[in-house]
Amino acid sequence: MAENGYREIITKAICGKGKKFSQTAHTISPSHKPSSILGCWVINHKYKTHYQKDCVIVEGSYDVNIWYSYSNNTKTEVVTETVTYRDQVALTIKDKKVISDHLEVAARTLQEPNCLEANISPNGNKIVAQVEREFLVEVIGETKVRVQVDEDDLFEEDDDWEDELEEAFEDLDSDFLVGEIEE
Repeated sequence: MAENGYREIITKAICGKGKKFSQTAHTISPSHKPSSILGCWVINHKYKTHYQKDCVIVEGSYDVNIWYSYSNNTKTEVVTETVTYRDQVALTIKDKKVISDHLEVAARTLQEPNCLEANISPNGNKIVAQVEREFLVEVIGETKVRVQVDEDDLFEEDDDWEDELEEAFEDLDSDFLVGEIEE
């Protein structure tokens, strides 16, 4: 097919994609010496992203809550600590034909931060919480797409559909659409 049988379309498309799984150990200092760990959960996850030279930076924070007992398991308390993180997500799929410097980043969590395990540290004064998280990031930018045009099958206007539509309306039973009026 000749060169005029192609069109170039400028469109927004995903031009980079990456995924990262992370596990982090957080050391929490409770106000009392813990006897045992009764529970651990992660809440209030917040994050923001930005593109930086072939990777996406995800910066965020969350609260680690640990319920523990102390005084030989006679009292309990919840300790909360806000932790921050910075993940660098490498792009495994990259389109080098991006035509704009303005790039958007879309990110979503595949695994929200979640506590896997919480243990009393070897010295007995602190608690170590293992937290996992996973992100999928996509970089969106303007790119050119080249498509082939089949000039033999150009669109021709068909007015027959309007006549068929009018005939269908003429055959409608208007009493069917209106029910009895209730008083």
